[in-house]
Amino acid sequence: MSKHGRILVAMSGGVDSSVAAVMLHEQGYEVIGLTMKTWDYASSGGSSKETGCCSLDSINDARALAVGYGFPHYILDIRNEFGDYVIDNFVDEYLAGRTPNPCVLCNTHIKWDALLKRADKLDCEFIATGHYANIRVHDNGRYVISKGRDENKDQSYVLWGVSQQNLARTKFPLGSFTKSEIRQMALDMGQLELAQKSESYEICFVPDNDYRAFLRHKVEDLDDRIGQGNFVLSNGNVVGKHQGYPFYTIGQRKGLGIALGQPMFVTRIEPATNTVVLGTQDELEKKQAWVRNLNLIKYENINEPMEAVTKIRYKDSGTLSTIQQLNDHMKVDFMHNVAGIAPGQSAVFYEGNDLLGGGFLM
Repeated sequence: MSKHGRILVAMSGGVDSSVAAVMLHEQGYEVIGLTMKTWDYASSGGSSKETGCCSLDSINDARALAVGYGFPHYILDIRNEFGDYVIDNFVDEYLAGRTPNPCVLCNTHIKWDALLKRADKLDCEFIATGHYANIRVHDNGRYVISKGRDENKDQSYVLWGVSQQNLARTKFPLGSFTKSEIRQMALDMGQLELAQKSESYEICFVPDNDYRAFLRHKVEDLDDRIGQGNFVLSNGNVVGKHQGYPFYTIGQRKGLGIALGQPMFVTRIEPATNTVVLGTQDELEKKQAWVRNLNLIKYENINEPMEAVTKIRYKDSGTLSTIQQLNDHMKVDFMHNVAGIAPGQSAVFYEGNDLLGGGFLM
């Protein structure tokens, strides 16, 4: 019998999840490794070699590590669930003129559910991932996610959608470590190749990091169906032609293919008329946002307006704001202007280092 019980560890084959698995193994848990096959590179229209967390090399790396340390390893094929939910949503959001947040959906609706279903079958009390975040029980009895110690690697932003029920069975072994410390641990384990693995910040199922090519691959006759549209200014003046509204995002400046004598940004997308509105930096900035599909973490409800730091994208440093819950929406009033509020992206609220919750920008 193990010291701490049985735990199912999501292993992508990368350095973070691999070190997390070994760390738990050495702490006395009975570790079972699980690698999830979420997508099929060949069906995505990629031109280069398959890389990343779902490649055959990564699966083999995860299995080899598990075998080396003497704990079981399984592969779980969830390509159908992933494709039906995450990829379909990704395409639908761009066609609706929004900017999707696939990592949040994957964590919330696919990976955690898949992990816990398999954990139940394998009699595992807990699951663990290699996310840089922390989790604890608050005085009010709720499970709270807080930022990882490594500010540059903190991944709490993509975890706002995980339910209390699922958090109760989740462990984040890496939360109190920095990335450099984890790489050193891999070296200390004698895993030189693992320690030197590069990181990918791309969307895992979008080959070559080209979402426009991916959309064209997934949606037959996309260019014919939508076609070129007008670039317009906020006053309605037409200033040029674009390639089709799904190929643009709020805040985009590069790749517009138009010169107007000053920096111009995408400030609004109008799918009904295939119109992309351009504006200056000042026109891109706003002081208020609305958020839908709330999931609250630290408190069950936020009944009174409260001060929080709101992040509107993963690498955003956050902006001091007042948030107010109105039924299943959150009204966010920023203390100063914020640029590039993109519908479909996540807005995530923090009280200090603690994750209050989040939702999708409207």
